[in-house]
Amino acid sequence: MKKTLVIGASTNPNRYSYLAIQRLVSAQQPVVAIGLKKGVVEGVEFETEKLPFEDIDTVTLYIGAKHQPDYYHYIVSLQPKRVIFNPGTENPEFYTILKENNIEVEVACTLVLLSTNQY
Repeated sequence: MKKTLVIGASTNPNRYSYLAIQRLVSAQQPVVAIGLKKGVVEGVEFETEKLPFEDIDTVTLYIGAKHQPDYYHYIVSLQPKRVIFNPGTENPEFYTILKENNIEVEVACTLVLLSTNQY
């Protein structure tokens, strides 16, 4: 099991973060999430605050590079094994920070990783 934190969660079924939560739940992966607004997707309640989640294996990003600096310290403090940069979230500056903190950087699509059993 890979406990995953989805950052950029949305209750809009047309958003990739919504689909990611849905597919992580159906793959029986534990999920926590943070969004711009509070919400619930597939029973996963999410807040707007950077909560001190424990045992996070993977952080999957659905926020653009310009919004990521607000999350640098927070994500590093969670000490996940990896951070997935979904399409549109690429950020070389953050890759460097993560690698310096021994956190794996994966530039990939969470939905593709799940559908091809590479998650």
